[in-house]
Amino acid sequence: MDQTIMEKIKPGAKVRVWEKVKEGDKERLSAFEGTVLARKHGKESGATFTVRAVLDEIGVEKVFPIHSPSIAKVDVISSPKKVHRAKLYFLRGFSSKKARERLKKTEEAK
Repeated sequence: MDQTIMEKIKPGAKVRVWEKVKEGDKERLSAFEGTVLARKHGKESGATFTVRAVLDEIGVEKVFPIHSPSIAKVDVISSPKKVHRAKLYFLRGFSSKKARERLKKTEEAK
């Protein structure tokens, strides 16, 4: 993964992760779009980031290894300037609308 994209993947960022899915003998790309809740273990080989999305009013979280060959690319849609927490697990209890409001408040708080 590109170094500049790795630096932009941080808590509060909205990302679209394209992962390779193998179905039978065919391979296709599947997109998962959501908010980054956490990034763990820095730049080492076991580094991961957690992405949360609400699909059909059900919260879905996926943990992606940064150096995984199954990730085709990562598009950073928006990245916050400042978030006051390293892990945004508190967003799990909020609706999508409420979570966006909370993230905007933390961006405007500076």
